[in-house]
Amino acid sequence: MPNTSTNADDLPAYQETGSGVPVVLLHGFCGSGRYWDDVLPALSAKYRVIVPDLRGHGASPATEGVYTMERLADDTAALLDKLNVAEAFVFGHSLGGYATLAFAEQYPGRLLGFGLVHSTPLPDTEAGREGRLKAVDKIRAEGIRPFVDGLIPKLFAPEHRTSMADKVAAALEIGYATSPEGAVGCSLGMRERPDRTDVLRRTGLPVLLLAGEHDEVIPPERRFPVSKPNLSAVTLPQVGHMGMVEDPGRFTEALLAFLGNHAG
Repeated sequence: MPNTSTNADDLPAYQETGSGVPVVLLHGFCGSGRYWDDVLPALSAKYRVIVPDLRGHGASPATEGVYTMERLADDTAALLDKLNVAEAFVFGHSLGGYATLAFAEQYPGRLLGFGLVHSTPLPDTEAGREGRLKAVDKIRAEGIRPFVDGLIPKLFAPEHRTSMADKVAAALEIGYATSPEGAVGCSLGMRERPDRTDVLRRTGLPVLLLAGEHDEVIPPERRFPVSKPNLSAVTLPQVGHMGMVEDPGRFTEALLAFLGNHAG
């Protein structure tokens, strides 16, 4: 049975299941640890899987202010301290990928390897930075539900918005649980994140870059900006920005193949 906790002391809420080499899964913006539900059974059959809710998301507490990617990395490190985990593989989806890169920069000695899932090491474009401010204004003016209604369907491949209507609806419900403070804090934190392509260039750790063929959030030119022998680049066909939900079978196969090669 999974161990779950809604921690006090400003620590993330989390779910933990399985045993063996630790694997941490960080979800995306206006998501929660529930994004990983479909991949947990296969992963936890072989590994100790730790699934936090990021600050202000899901069951984790929200605070005022900007949620920098460094702060989210510190939250993850504090959770690993609580769980007595010295080293782990960390995979981050979208926003979680930005936090994963910050973790790799700040805590490289605590990583066995890491992965960016539908994410990028590049900073926001100027248009993207402006979009973050518009998102903040919308959330503050209208609340979280209208914002999530406009966001979540765009995360799925166009054909899946109708063919996977049940999964879109489930992702919407997860999004509604995001606190307005959390969504605002992360929007501002993502807006100011730096270019971290150098983290990929410098690291000698195994890295997985996992992209969706039909991802409309991360365009092709931003998915694989660094090519090195220790970086594995995988594109999931017919998938948008939500591979763990849209095609959990192939998604899990990609993670298990990477871990099988590098987890010892």
